[in-house]
Amino acid sequence: MSLKKTFVMSGAALATLATTSLAAAQEMAEKTASNAFDVKSAAALAAGIAIGAAALGGTLAQGRATAAALDGIARNPGAAPRIQTPMILGLALIESLVLLGFVIAFFLQGFARG
Repeated sequence: MSLKKTFVMSGAALATLATTSLAAAQEMAEKTASNAFDVKSAAALAAGIAIGAAALGGTLAQGRATAAALDGIARNPGAAPRIQTPMILGLALIESLVLLGFVIAFFLQGFARG
């Protein structure tokens, strides 16, 4: 199994675990008011998964974008300025999505504390 398939399968497994644990925590919180700890612990777990998934996805996307740009520059060195500028813009946009995942993780962590 290739590394890409392994990452996709493990990401799908983590997403499934995260959504089912959040649904179970919400169901238990609706049944009894004393299980607020379960909801908060699920939110803390979701915060960890959110930042991990954001970092993993951003890293893979930036690696692929950089590899494709360097491959294009290696094939045609004269096109380096026309390739490098959009690549840097793309990397900045990918990084902004990682930072958005970081902000969401902070919101979830704040929910888990409060």
